[in-house]
Amino acid sequence: VEHEMSLCELADYLQSGKIATVEHMSTTTSSEESEYSTTESVYSTTEVTTTTGESTYISSSSDDYVEEKIDKKKAKEEELKERAAEITMVEHEMSLGELADYLQTNVTKGLREEERAERLLEQGPNCLTPPKKTSEVILFLRELSGFFSLLLWAGAALSFIAWLIDASKDPSNIYICVVLVVVVLMTGIFSYYQNKQSSDAMAKFADFLPQTALVYVKGHKAPIEKNVKELVVGDLIRVERGMKIPADIRIVEVSGLKVNNSSLTGEVEPQSRTVDMTDERPLETANIAFYGTLCEDGSAKGVVIYTGDKTVMGRIASLALNTKNVDTPIHREIEFFIKIISVVAITLGLTFFILGLVQSGGDVIPNLLFAIGIIVANVPEGLLATVTVSLTLTAKRMARKKVLVKNLESVETLGSTSVICSDKTGTLTQNKMTVSHLWYDGEIWDSDTPTQEANYDLNSSTFKDLQRIATLCNRATFSEEDIEAGKDYLECGTVGDASESALIKFCEPIRSILKYRERNEKIFEIPFNSTNKFQVSIHVQEKKRKDKRLVLVMKGAPERIIDRCNRILIDGKEVKLSKKYRKAFQEAYDELGGMGERVLGFCHQYLDVDEYGVDYPYDENPNKKGKFNFPMEDLVFVGLFALIDPPRPGVAEAVVKCQQAGIKVVMVTGDHPITAKAIAKQVGIITGDTAEDLAERRGISLKKVDPNDCHAIVRHGAELIDVETDEEWDFMLNFPEVVFARTSPQQKLVIVSHNQRRGEIVAVTGDGVNDSPALKKADIGVSMGIAGSDVSKETADMILLDDNFASIVNGVEEGRLIFDNLKKSIAYTLSSNIPEIAPFLLYITIQIPLPLSTILILCVDLLTDMIPAISLAYEEAESDIMQRKPRDAKHDHLVNAKLFGFAYLQIGIIQALAGLYCYFIVLGTYGIKPPVLPGTGFDWNDSSQMIAGLGSVRRVEALTHAQTAYFVTIVIVQYADLLICKTRKLSIFQQGMKNRILWFGLCSETILAMIIVYVPFLNVPVGTRPILFLHWLPGAPFSLLIFIYDEVRKYFMRANPGGYLERHTYY
Repeated sequence: VEHEMSLCELADYLQSGKIATVEHMSTTTSSEESEYSTTESVYSTTEVTTTTGESTYISSSSDDYVEEKIDKKKAKEEELKERAAEITMVEHEMSLGELADYLQTNVTKGLREEERAERLLEQGPNCLTPPKKTSEVILFLRELSGFFSLLLWAGAALSFIAWLIDASKDPSNIYICVVLVVVVLMTGIFSYYQNKQSSDAMAKFADFLPQTALVYVKGHKAPIEKNVKELVVGDLIRVERGMKIPADIRIVEVSGLKVNNSSLTGEVEPQSRTVDMTDERPLETANIAFYGTLCEDGSAKGVVIYTGDKTVMGRIASLALNTKNVDTPIHREIEFFIKIISVVAITLGLTFFILGLVQSGGDVIPNLLFAIGIIVANVPEGLLATVTVSLTLTAKRMARKKVLVKNLESVETLGSTSVICSDKTGTLTQNKMTVSHLWYDGEIWDSDTPTQEANYDLNSSTFKDLQRIATLCNRATFSEEDIEAGKDYLECGTVGDASESALIKFCEPIRSILKYRERNEKIFEIPFNSTNKFQVSIHVQEKKRKDKRLVLVMKGAPERIIDRCNRILIDGKEVKLSKKYRKAFQEAYDELGGMGERVLGFCHQYLDVDEYGVDYPYDENPNKKGKFNFPMEDLVFVGLFALIDPPRPGVAEAVVKCQQAGIKVVMVTGDHPITAKAIAKQVGIITGDTAEDLAERRGISLKKVDPNDCHAIVRHGAELIDVETDEEWDFMLNFPEVVFARTSPQQKLVIVSHNQRRGEIVAVTGDGVNDSPALKKADIGVSMGIAGSDVSKETADMILLDDNFASIVNGVEEGRLIFDNLKKSIAYTLSSNIPEIAPFLLYITIQIPLPLSTILILCVDLLTDMIPAISLAYEEAESDIMQRKPRDAKHDHLVNAKLFGFAYLQIGIIQALAGLYCYFIVLGTYGIKPPVLPGTGFDWNDSSQMIAGLGSVRRVEALTHAQTAYFVTIVIVQYADLLICKTRKLSIFQQGMKNRILWFGLCSETILAMIIVYVPFLNVPVGTRPILFLHWLPGAPFSLLIFIYDEVRKYFMRANPGGYLERHTYY
């Protein structure tokens, strides 16, 4: 604990004599001996040899110290509750003796069976608690009870009530009721199935848990295989190569253990585990192995410190499941539009219902029907279906581009995105280590990667020796299944360490590694371990070399390797390792390390066959002086290999396109800052200078660098812990180029939250379990389909099936296109609202016979307008779509005042005039002149009155023909409306008529209109009559007027960018 104390505390501590001691005793203990023995020394750990010859640790910590640790842990947990901070635990900071007391266990023998049973009852099974599921019935009812749906339910109910109290039992009321109910049900069912998302995220987390574990139970010498759900805190378990860690464990004994933490931290390289704490941060220390991570090499014993929901994986799962989904921008926009249109509809309906009551002397039935008509006319009943179908069609288009859309509304969200927070490993990079550079003969050479071409010399004798060491001093091999399946070596899976796998994939094209190893038989090996930091093997040389000497090959940490050498291979010849070559080595090492690459050193030595032969007793353990019984000094340094997880092809270009589209790409990774910065520079996320770059170039301290001179910032996760104010976050996020490294899952969540606080629409990309909370919190979560964990896929809204970040650019374009096209669809749909509302306004104000019935309004909204509105979803993007800035979600709404003005006050009024013109023409053919009509609307069906010399039967027939003509005219003027809505600024002659679905829409609305008008059995329920072809024509001039007017408007808008027309009519 000395490293945790202040200097004053340390002085008092050492003066008191309470000094940590390790006493080596050769004592035999009996099985009846107390399990939790202590000594009087405050901080001592006594190593005892048991009858089985194993080492055991007997705790001797004071109760005060344990209490202090517990208090410290509680304080940290409280802090975690208050804000999303680092994963906290204190078990990694304790000595093994303290840990034994804290967990009340024996760290070499484990727990007794009866203790395990008691703890299992107390702690519960070692599994993740599934979330509460919402009933499918409730989910479906929610789709039927939205504000829009409730409005239609109200309309249906009013229609049904009107039918009940209407003495004449007019069937049109019940028809309206049935149609509205069918619309709500169909829309609800469609939305339910399209938007229903699986709630199996917890089940996917559970996939990380193995089924069995090797547990040491007191009284049994060998570990016993137990169901993993039965593990309890304090259990002593054994993990071996290929196993998944079954709980969070503190390492107590280790033999070359390496674990793959990529699902938690994003690091591709397997991490060595030790008994000692190496970092105060739990995710960074080497003496903890985490639940769900894979043991890739070696073995270890560990004490279970957390199980189930309390493990780091469990906490991340809980964080992901408890993080609320954010409404998508398109969902908010549609809700916003529906509320506006609904308020308008209800206000108009109630206002004119009251006016009608006053004018008619309290006649409820006709005024109620009138109010229903106003509401139905204002509400675009087909809008939700149009939006959902449009999103579905776009999702299918994106699927062809290898992007799977789970949440339909997320398609548009990607188009609105202003910030992409991208993980590095597996998203921007390939998630596999690759040889990127070599250093030999005093020069750095390039290897083949997506960003560079190889330039090394295959015929160099030094290179051949370097490649030989990389092949022989290597335990990795190719998957036998993949080899038998005939896969290319680059596609073959490997068994072994990620770095060694990269080396064999580099060497395989030069010569078969398996055959080469057979020809150079291995007779001795010292595996890599974290203490030595090197790996050694001794081989018989292949016969064709005609050299009977054995060859010793070694690789490892470059500084350790070069310290064992006194010569270096230059152009195939051994020369003295002088200061000149040591300096050249150090410069190369620093340069490659500075690029974020993992550097390995390689050396060899030929052994005298007379002294060191095949039968020589090579000993892997050094003597007391650290010397081996075979040559391990004065070796020949050969060169360096530098490895990195390289960027994916096309990522750099995709980042540039995002930046051109005004989207800021922020890297958020768990990897090391140097590696993160190197990759960020390679893919273009960082193009300018950081403070560190400027300080190094100017030769000044970091504190003297003016932040205003910096274009980019790389911030370590440890530095984020102390960032508490919004101002501090804004300072970081205001940099044009930002990289966050060594971040925890909680910090990723905080980064997303602060971007959203700033009004950004945030997309998060990731593939690991550690990304899942941020994926869920984001406005849109994007997971990788191949390398992505099941958890991240389940949490995300969108999945890149080819794991290609570049596919996001396609998604952004499609998202912007769907927003544009939805605007066009809504503009087209709303335009017909005015010719639908105008008849009711005239009916109530000047009391002319109703020019358009409610049933025919529904025919327009749900039949003739539906396919044309959907066809606009197939419209191609206008040329400037990817040069625009991201949509400002606060001001640039899907439906704004300019769109209402365009649809209602410009196009809508022309359409209403066209409908009334045709209405008057048809009534004129019956001898009914326009001046006669005012004041007759309420009495038009009254059989006791003569109007314009006509009886009620003839008047009703005339009105039905006129209403049919009005309906047909709406269809005619909607032709022009559809054509002008193809573009928002370009001329239709610039955009062209390539949209075949739009042609189909024009034909379909014509055919549907003809069916409604001319099919006899539909005439009565719909309220239509066959009309003359001549009566289709009066709307044509108005249709032409609409087309010419809009082309002229767009011409002047293009000719005067930012002018009056663009400011007031560009929707």
